Amino acid sequence: MIGLGTIINSAAIVAGGVIGQFAGKLFRQEQQEALTKACGISVLFIAIAGAMQGMLSIDGGEILSGKSMLVVLCLALGTVIGEMIGIEDGFERFGEWLKMKTGNSGDKQFVNAFVTASLTVCIGAMAIVGAIQDGISGDYSTLAVKAVLDFIIVAVMTSSLGKGSGFSAIPVLLFEGTITLLARLVAPVMTQTAVAYLSLVGSVLIFCVGVNLVWGKMIRVANMLPAVVFAVLAAYLPWKL
Repeated sequence: MIGLGTIINSAAIVAGGVIGQFAGKLFRQEQQEALTKACGISVLFIAIAGAMQGMLSIDGGEILSGKSMLVVLCLALGTVIGEMIGIEDGFERFGEWLKMKTGNSGDKQFVNAFVTASLTVCIGAMAIVGAIQDGISGDYSTLAVKAVLDFIIVAVMTSSLGKGSGFSAIPVLLFEGTITLLARLVAPVMTQTAVAYLSLVGSVLIFCVGVNLVWGKMIRVANMLPAVVFAVLAAYLPWKL
């Protein structure tokens, strides 16, 4: 069944949100803050691992780094475009709308939890590659693996940030569902190089999410999202960055 992977992934996030909501009630305020920091540190190291995999290579027994210019240009151009469009403000307005419609108007952390969790589970190559596989051949295995990871991440985030994290299932459903429907159009664009560049830049953005979790909101990560589009476009340049 085409689209089953998106459904599984979204359902796993909802389940993680429900379990995290019950678990969060067991912790005192200072314990929830400590859990938020722990979640942030985990996200940082996951992101670092992904970024280093894309930037480091071994040549003759030496570890070499590369693609620094790719990261700098994609982030710079993407952030300029995102700031001009106001993507972060759009996310927050949608979060505010959800907060009112779901009867959570008294939850001060709802919007922050929603935006943070949404960015964490939407950014990354697994979402795009998995959705393409699901749309073309009905192979939902990649999204099923992602669902397990997202379940854990959202459960922890809900425990520490609040129930807004569970509503990240909505952007995941829309994002992965759209790619699944357009899979035959998107697949030729996502070459091996494009996926590698996307994974690298996506890991850097996830690192920024981790920074916000550990030190408070310092970076408007949603406004940096166009960087992943530039990462894919960079794969078609006649020279390597």
